[in-house]
This record gives sequence, structure tokens and C-alpha cells, in this order.
Amino acid sequence: MKPASRIEATIEVLTRIQDQTRVPMDSVVGDYMRQRRYIGAKDRKEIAERVYDMTRAHARLGWWLDKVGAQDTPRERVIAWLALGEQIDAARAKTLFDGSKYAPEALNDKEAKRFGHLEGRSFDHPDMPTEIKLECPPEYADSLKSYFGAAFEAEMAAMMEPATLDLRVNTFVLTREEAMESLKKDGVKTETTPHSPWGLRCAHKAYLAKTKALTKGHVSIQDEGSQLIAYMCAAKPGMQVLDYCAGAGGKTLALAAMMKRKGRIVAMDNDEKRLMKGKQRYKKSGLADIIEARPIDDKGRKWLKRQKGKFDVVLTDVPCSGTGTWRRNPDMRWHTYGPELAELIEIQKDILERASKMVKPEGRLVYATCSLLPEENENQIEAFLQANPDFEVVPTPEELGTPYMRLTPHRHNTDGFFAATLQRKADLS
Repeated sequence: MKPASRIEATIEVLTRIQDQTRVPMDSVVGDYMRQRRYIGAKDRKEIAERVYDMTRAHARLGWWLDKVGAQDTPRERVIAWLALGEQIDAARAKTLFDGSKYAPEALNDKEAKRFGHLEGRSFDHPDMPTEIKLECPPEYADSLKSYFGAAFEAEMAAMMEPATLDLRVNTFVLTREEAMESLKKDGVKTETTPHSPWGLRCAHKAYLAKTKALTKGHVSIQDEGSQLIAYMCAAKPGMQVLDYCAGAGGKTLALAAMMKRKGRIVAMDNDEKRLMKGKQRYKKSGLADIIEARPIDDKGRKWLKRQKGKFDVVLTDVPCSGTGTWRRNPDMRWHTYGPELAELIEIQKDILERASKMVKPEGRLVYATCSLLPEENENQIEAFLQANPDFEVVPTPEELGTPYMRLTPHRHNTDGFFAATLQRKADLS
């Protein structure tokens, strides 16, 4: 594709994202590319990266468009992005908007004039509000300012950077060092993660699809913070473990490896289709023998009623706002693809209460979110402990935040995660 064609494709993708407000951005981008197999790999990469970079600058682009009197449209956003984000000059802009086949229409006089106002400027401006400069959605600003205090700006600035590419090694099959060597042979350079004992971090953007480590189930793509949630469970061989919100099974696999394929894990989720996708992953990893997938449907709920007090570990990685994943999913700052926050808080409370009943005396209950908001995290746990005095907090190691695990990109270079480890007191009756 010519550079101008890639700009036109960017406008088309942004238009689709604007029109499909209930569909996550990664799905929209993926669908667009699948329908255009003729687009080469390098072109796909450039288009996708530009779309993501622009989304990371969503609020700032909107502020500048308002300042120069432009309508907030995908085309105007691309014009502003090229001036502010890619720092191209007016001559280059005309070659990208030349009206030729597969290129955007030529800039009209008003667009050219607006481009001239933006040319050579940086994104930041003295008049720009702090929340806009930091891409902080207004509905979350008060909560995040209150929680982070003086660190608010540093924490939000870190959320604007692209996420790292982390891998979890299947230590049931090979060591972390062996996985590093295998990836190195396939041209992927990694380093060990600082906190997860199973983690590797890719040194650069890497193409993993054809590496032996990934295709054989020796590694899985998983943020270090997500790995640490499984680590907090302290699962051991021979245990009975319930992964109550298992999704596609990323943490289920980490738990199974910790247990060295000895014991039993029940993976549950109300999205049966997503849950069953994990089965192939379990098989490829060599850990399927101890994993049982059960949908949370009518049959699953009846089964759960018979499991009171039977599990050594219960993990509840609950549905949440996803505010901790903003650097990985920048569109989630501005679009809600599921329940609103108030509804999520009630769902989380219900899951925590239901799942707690499955924990045996002296067993562990781990509550986790990928949220930065205290309403979904500390507040939920404090309310639960007040209502359930038979549980107590197991403090997290201090470097991860104590008494609860609190990870952020600024402090740990992970996504934003929260986890509380609770233990049911011994049955003294």
C-alpha cells in the first residue's frame, strides 16, 4: 500500500470504531483486516499502531480540534494526529491527502488552514486541563485523584504508554531459562520479569505465532500482573481449586502448573463459549487431566450448591471496569462495553458472597480485578469482611502493596491489578 492508502485505511477503521460503539476496538480492527486479506503485514501493523496511538491521544486530539474550530470526525482526527502526533509538515500532508485512487480526498482550504495552525505544535498546551493532558475520563477523575493523591499525574502518565508483552512459562513442561533459550532460537529476545517467578518480558515487539514455545504450549501471553493473581492463590499439588470466573483459562493454566498436575481444578464461567475455548489450551499445555470446565448455567448453579466448604482455594477474578488495562485497551477509557460501574459493583459483591461459601476452613479466597478504582477493590473487601467475620486478610508482600496487592504501570510496569487474599478461619465449633 502507498502511504496515502494507509491514511485512508486509518480513517475507515476510525469510522467503523465510531459507528460500532458497543464493539471493542481490537475486534473492529481485526474484522477490518480479515475482510481485506490483500493488506500486507507491514501495512496492517502501521495502520493498527496508528489507530491505537491516536486512541491513546483521544482527549487531547478532541481538545485541539475544538480549539481550531474543527468538527470531531475521523478525518479531522487523522489530520490533527499527523500534525501533532507524527509532526509532518504541510507539504507532506498534501501528498497524503491528494485525492488519488485509494487515498483520502484532497485537503480543502479550511482543512489546510487548520493544519497550518497545528503544524509544529506539541500535544500539550498551557491551557489544556490536567485531566485532558493525562487522558483521564471525567467520570473516574475524582476517584483516582482521591486514591493516588500526589502520585495521580505520574500514575496516569504511565497509563498512557503502550503495554509490555509478557509471557508466562508453563513450568510443568520446562524451566524459565529453557523457555528463554527456545524463544531466542526463534529470534525472540526476553528477560525475566521482576515479580512473577514464571514470567518473561519480550525485549521488543515480537512475532510469536510461529515460535515453538507458543505453538507447543510452553508459554502463554499473559501480563505479569495477571500471573501474580494466580501466584497469590498459593495453590499446591493435591489441592481442590475453584477458578470461579475462569474466562478462557489463562489463570487456570497458571494454577494447574503450580499444582504440578496433581489435584483438581474446576474452571467456571457464565460465558460457556469462552470457557470451552480453554479446553484446547489445557490439552496443549499437558495439564488438561486435572481441569474440569463447568459453565455457570442452571446445572452449574445446582452443582455449586453441593460444594459448600469443599475447596482449598477459590479464585474470583470478577468482571470489572477494566480501568487497569487502559494502556493495553485505550478505547476502554471512553467506551463501556458491558455493565455500568454501579451494576458491576453489585455483580462483584454477589460473586464474592457466593464464592466464599465454597472455601473450606483455613482455605483461601482470592478476589481480583483489573481495576484501579477503590469502589471495586478495597471498598468491596472491607464490606465483605464486615459481613463475614469468619474470614481474615492474608497480607500481600510489601513490594506488591500491602495488605492487598495493588499493581500499577507506574510502580510495577504491569497493567493495573488488585487482589485481596482472604483466609477462612479454622472451624472452632
